[in-house]
Amino acid sequence: MKAQPRAPEKLATVMQKARACRICRDEPAHLPALPHEPRPVFQLSARARILLAGQAPGARVHASGRLFTDPSGDRLRSWLGVNEEVFYNADELAIVPMGFCFPGYDAKGSDLPPRRECKQTWHDDLFAGRASFDLILVIGRYARDYHLPEKKRENLTVTIQAQSENLEQTRQAPTIVLPHPSWRNTAWLKRNPWFETDLVPIIQTRIASALENPTPA
Repeated sequence: MKAQPRAPEKLATVMQKARACRICRDEPAHLPALPHEPRPVFQLSARARILLAGQAPGARVHASGRLFTDPSGDRLRSWLGVNEEVFYNADELAIVPMGFCFPGYDAKGSDLPPRRECKQTWHDDLFAGRASFDLILVIGRYARDYHLPEKKRENLTVTIQAQSENLEQTRQAPTIVLPHPSWRNTAWLKRNPWFETDLVPIIQTRIASALENPTPA
């Protein structure tokens, strides 16, 4: 049974507070503090039937304030079979990363993991403030661990490949795990062509179906 949505005002209130959040900068639960000004970025509404759950914004998104405004976003939209108009319409597609702000870089120049304060403070309340999604698309280990906690100890590639080996089950699954669309995963995609040949068509079919049956206003 789907959870009953809260009043839209409640969800709007939680979203407003989350967008103004400065916890990881001013009162971090985990040191060190965020090294720059927070800029929480996510999109969500009570109507969207699809959730895209990612990791955390990168430097370009921190600058633009818009999710996936980079080549990885182009690849992701190609996988989903949607254009930018649909992708950035919160009433059609919710995008809620595990960390709302760009977390900064590590000593090697790679993005740090999502800040844990976001999950601990906001995610449960944001998702409780609306009905269940028809489809959740999960990108990366941190999002997988939150939305599929039973898979937490499983290798991410194993999680994704199992979906290709059980296509009929995947066609009905409420949650599908994706690799990150970053250029860093190009070699992984070449080693695992089944992702684009087997899973991407299923994802596109599921998305098209959900978009044809939006939640009533």
